[in-house]
Amino acid sequence: MKLLLTSGGVTNASIRDALVELLGKPVEESTALCIPTAMYGHPMVGPGERAWQFISGTSQNPMVDLGWRSVGVLELTALPSIDEDLWVPLVREADALLVAGGDVLYLSHWMRESGLVDLLPSLGDTVWVGLSAGSMVMTPHVGKDFIQWRPPSGDETTLGVVDFSICPHLAADGMPGNSRAEAEEWATGVPNPAYAMDDQTAITVVDGEVDVVSEGQWIQLRGVGGSA
Repeated sequence: MKLLLTSGGVTNASIRDALVELLGKPVEESTALCIPTAMYGHPMVGPGERAWQFISGTSQNPMVDLGWRSVGVLELTALPSIDEDLWVPLVREADALLVAGGDVLYLSHWMRESGLVDLLPSLGDTVWVGLSAGSMVMTPHVGKDFIQWRPPSGDETTLGVVDFSICPHLAADGMPGNSRAEAEEWATGVPNPAYAMDDQTAITVVDGEVDVVSEGQWIQLRGVGGSA
């Protein structure tokens, strides 16, 4: 699987160019499934109007509204109750998975419960386009500052597809988001390499190679990451 891990979505030309490179063809010739699941677990974003905005491509985070040839919805909480033949082929056929932000542990839990996580190693050409929590779920640890909902198992780890952590929404002091000082403090609580990035920045990971794509600000807080 190819990863495009964003803080705020496909917010500028550089990130869109990176997406096209990962797809290997124009967005207009590509198919996508959007995954809103993380939103339902977060009190500030869903369920309700903002989940619909993400699915309908009318949110402030460019993901669904990029001009895809087709877009479908993959709701992870529904998958354990339906036959795999109804959804696994859809995932395998999609060029991209567009994964909303929200509560990262809620998303991680339902990726495991649904069986989607077991499919990931076989999706070599698929592009995972993460937004905030949709990016952080691929890391091994998110740090206590980003934990709200906890799974019944008590497991606070995320998927560990990459070996670095992400602090999204880096912002100047006094602006909405996470300040540099807050990001640096957060990094002391994660035991692995870490990045903080603003909404004009993304990280690509392909075959273990990590690249930062940015028209904004980002900080490498500890070490150098890669893919698992």
